[in-house]
Amino acid sequence: MRIFSHTCSNTEIVCALGFGDCLVGVDDDSDYPPEVVQKLPKAGRDLDLQVDEVRGLKPDLVLSSLTVPGHEKVVAELESTGLEILVCDPISLDDIYADIRRIARRLGVPERAEALVASMQAAMPVVQVEHARPKILVEWWPKPVIAPAKDSWVTDLIARAGGVNPWGAEALRSQPLTLERVQQAAPDIIVMSWCGVKVAKYRPELVRRRDGYADIPAVKNDRIFAISEEFLGRPGPRVVQGYRKLREAILAVSTGVPIGTHKT
Repeated sequence: MRIFSHTCSNTEIVCALGFGDCLVGVDDDSDYPPEVVQKLPKAGRDLDLQVDEVRGLKPDLVLSSLTVPGHEKVVAELESTGLEILVCDPISLDDIYADIRRIARRLGVPERAEALVASMQAAMPVVQVEHARPKILVEWWPKPVIAPAKDSWVTDLIARAGGVNPWGAEALRSQPLTLERVQQAAPDIIVMSWCGVKVAKYRPELVRRRDGYADIPAVKNDRIFAISEEFLGRPGPRVVQGYRKLREAILAVSTGVPIGTHKT
């Protein structure tokens, strides 16, 4: 089978299911696993996909997504080609598992999906918390600050790891936050997971220097952590790493032991 993958998460799911050799092309942002994607033709970034180039690769199956605003236009263009399209649009962690199963069924290997999902679930146990859960602000973007809300797998990951998303009851995927709303929520932890920015370029000082942030508990107590968007923002197998890093941050705050020294 010849597969074209549009979006990083779909690429990573295909490879985790053992079908990396079937990929004939990917979007420009698919960068994992490098030994698979580096040699593949790239057909543009996720919102600027060159559909004619995709058609030219003659895929039997195109995997796409609606996880980013604007993807619907790309999906419509792909559908107009007559190619077979499988579109993922996960909201919750359970939706990610469901998409893995859908893709695996289409590839004829449903049993591989069950094994992969089981391994992910085992790696992300629900943490039972005796005391108050730390409030965690995950930033998708720093200016304006954009955070996940109820309709996000990140809210699920935070809860499983032992924390709480202060905006986790609001029926939205994500939302910009005013200074007043952040001050009212008083997050105990701020996680930088800025979309499209390499983690090496995340700067905690940018958070510390914001007007009105000095008295926010996460800033006052120096609880600002960097977790690459590839681990939190891609609805695929590597959300396990996102869970682990959230757990490390929570343990670092609750025990005072520096991040990276805990076993999770």
